[in-house]
Amino acid sequence: MIVNAGDVALVFEGGGMRASYSSGVLTALLEAEVYAGWVGGISAGSTCTANYLVRDAARARKSFTDFAREEQFGGFSHWLRGKGYFNAEWIYEHTSEPHQPLPIQFEDFQRNPTGFGIGAIRCETGEMVYWTREHIDTNQDLMKRVRASSTMPLLMPWTTIDGEDYCDGALGPTGGFAHDAARDAGFERFIVVTTRTRDYVKRAQRAPRAMRAALRRYPAVADALMARAANYNRSREELLDLERDGKAYLIFPDEMPITNAERNVTKLHRMYDLGLTQGRAEMPRIKEFAGL
Repeated sequence: MIVNAGDVALVFEGGGMRASYSSGVLTALLEAEVYAGWVGGISAGSTCTANYLVRDAARARKSFTDFAREEQFGGFSHWLRGKGYFNAEWIYEHTSEPHQPLPIQFEDFQRNPTGFGIGAIRCETGEMVYWTREHIDTNQDLMKRVRASSTMPLLMPWTTIDGEDYCDGALGPTGGFAHDAARDAGFERFIVVTTRTRDYVKRAQRAPRAMRAALRRYPAVADALMARAANYNRSREELLDLERDGKAYLIFPDEMPITNAERNVTKLHRMYDLGLTQGRAEMPRIKEFAGL
């Protein structure tokens, strides 16, 4: 039986390969057929958003585990050739096509009426942009925006859409949580899948002069990087307040021993399994929160 939590929004935090944990939680939600009324994500959370919308647990698992084994996935040699430490164009735009390593079933995306938001930063202005269903007609439209949301400055080349450059939505005013877009869509209750432990506090960016020099083409991106820690920590406190008020169900990993650039597949599988186990264990409470 499909369980539709129509008045609850599902939000996936980013975090690069830390989303191996999120993908385990996502799989538990799909197993239980718990479908939110809206879903949104930023950075790696945008990949989780796409996988949730197409209801593809196998793709969710592979996206942040076995996929890291692919030779074209990335590394410093790719970065030196201008393709990015994560080979973004290949990862998001080439492998999602049929008969490629990580195909996405776009027909399933089209059939799913659930509202969503995928967030990125407009490099020229630092403005936060959320793309919704009205912006997406093709698989390429979808995955281009997932790529834009996930484009980490300096580590990956900018993603250009309609002549404008975009980068990681985690540099926006929430620090990486799409609950603002959910609120704008009319939702007041949230399930949030995080990729940091409950006690995590983000530290301010170091070496601001060097950062501004490296990003002199887009000073708004440098400003956003400098502001990210404060924005993230403020959003974290806001979400904890919502949790205390019974308006948010927050899913935190008990531990997070990997970085956003982790390529060790054994470690990634372990984080996926931790997320899956925790998601299954918490499912009765998640359903209770959602009124199911």
